[in-house]
Order: sequence, then C-alpha cells, then structure tokens
Amino acid sequence: MAVSADRRCVVRVAVVQAAASLFEVGGGLGLFEVLLRRARDAGAELVVFPEAFLGGYPKGASFGATVGERTSEGRALFARYRRSAIEIPGESFDRVRAAVADAGCLVVVGVVERAGHTLYCSSLLFDQAGTLIGHHRKLMPTGVERLIWGQGDGSDIAVIPTDLGRIGMAICWESYLPLYRAALYEQGVEIYCAPTVDARDVWTATMRHIAVEGRCFVLSANQFATRGDYPADYPLDEQVPPEHPMINGGSCVVDPFGELLAGPVFGQPELLVTDLDRGLLDGAYLDLDVTGHYSRPDLLRLDHTPRPPRAVTTRPDRG
Repeated sequence: MAVSADRRCVVRVAVVQAAASLFEVGGGLGLFEVLLRRARDAGAELVVFPEAFLGGYPKGASFGATVGERTSEGRALFARYRRSAIEIPGESFDRVRAAVADAGCLVVVGVVERAGHTLYCSSLLFDQAGTLIGHHRKLMPTGVERLIWGQGDGSDIAVIPTDLGRIGMAICWESYLPLYRAALYEQGVEIYCAPTVDARDVWTATMRHIAVEGRCFVLSANQFATRGDYPADYPLDEQVPPEHPMINGGSCVVDPFGELLAGPVFGQPELLVTDLDRGLLDGAYLDLDVTGHYSRPDLLRLDHTPRPPRAVTTRPDRG
C-alpha cells in the first residue's frame, strides 16, 4: 500500500498494565522507571501507561463524604492522597522527565496532578528528550471522582503532531463523550491513547468502536491492581485477601478497522508490545472520515471553545 514519503510506516508501541502501591510516591516513580526501561528494551517507540498510574487510583474509597456530611477520617485519607500527587513542575515531575529522556521513547502517562489546592486527573505526553509536549486534564471526572478531582477545560483539547503520528489523549470515560471524540477526530488523531481504570469487558467494545469511527489506532492502558497494592488500613466495605483484584486490567491495542492487535488481557500485570502499520490509515479513509467526506456540516457541527474559563474574573471599573 502506497504511503507518503514522510510517513513512518511501522511504529512499535507498548501498553503497560500495572499499578503502583497507593500513597507511595517513590515506589510509583521507581516502578515507572523499571517498566519504561522494559518497554524500551522491547523496542517500543511509544509507551502508554494507565490512568492515575502516578498518584494512584483510590478504588472504592468514599473519603467519608455523604450528602451534607464529611468525616474527619475521610479528610485524613484525602490528605494522604493529596500528598502523593504530582506537581508540574516539581521534583517528582523532573524525575519522570529524566526517565523518559533516558529511555528515548515517546511516553503517555496518567498522573494525579496537584495544582494549587485542587487535584486533577491528567494525562501527560513527553517526547523522546523528556520534554512535555501534551498536558490534558480529564474534562469530566466520573461519579464520586468529582469529589476528589477538579474538571479540566477546553485549553488542552488537542492532538499533538509527533514523528510517529498525530497523538490524542482521552482519559477513561472521556471516551464516552461523543463531542470530545469528535474534537480529536477533527484534529486528525492517528494514535488515540486511552489511559483508563475501566476493567469491564464492554470497554474493549468501546475501544474497537472508536478505532473504526475515528479511523485511528487505539491504545488503551489499564491498571492491574490488587488489594496488596493498597495500605493495610485502607477503608473498604469488606475484607478481601491481598491477591484480590481491585482493578482487573483489560488493556488492548486496536487498528483502524477495529481489529485487535494485542489484548485484551485481564487478571494479571502485562506489557503488551505490538507494531502499528501506519500505512493502513490512507486506505482506511476511503469510505469513512467523520469530520470530512462522511460528515454533514450543513446539518451538524461541533462548536469547540478553547479559551479556559476563569474561577475569578476582575471586571473593569464601570464608575
């Protein structure tokens, strides 16, 4: 299949399915470095880590909040969680950058970001030199996540051009936001990176649908976390053994026709390594381009507001 002269045809990618111990910042950074080196040694040029890989996903925690009430124990748990988050810039962030530069890969990693007094669920894209080239905050935290994470805004709804292809990031249930997907399609996403903690079987169907709809490669990285990855005093409704899965994986890689190239893998940590043939993209656009020849802009259009809203606005003196 003919491709343009400037298009890299085959790209080796790796999807990480693992989890760091909750509240242990140093341990999480150490695991990130180990797994990134393993992916690099497997020849990966792009490595995708799960949602909240650094900072952790507090599965099952209520943080002592009910309607109209909060508990001191819940606030104490949130304090532990907040202290394990990543500041950008900051010491932990610099360690991530150094690890990426040492590996020489493009890297997408999910982090819990601390900015001011608010936490955000963010996805970061680094180039081979460890430079941050993409920084996306989850637009709509799901369910009780809204208690602990703030909302992102329109300033980072972006597809980033790289020498491996045009990369977009959608965190977990952002993939269920049709207009967010449309914004990435409109910007020409070729490699759709979906860090997640959704371990349901149906997630795979979602990833396959998006690959077909967007005519793009989809890389979904999920955590595999057990009870042993959480502190012994972590509050759960029922006691379970250390090997009990808290987040059961399901990572996968899909081509633009919805065919699975790797995974899904459940029930164990895994490093999925496979090759993307970017030559498939040109032929894939023959019959479907949802923001081009297969669209009806005379009837349906997407309005994207890139300017972020401000929490505090200073108005000029009208006097």
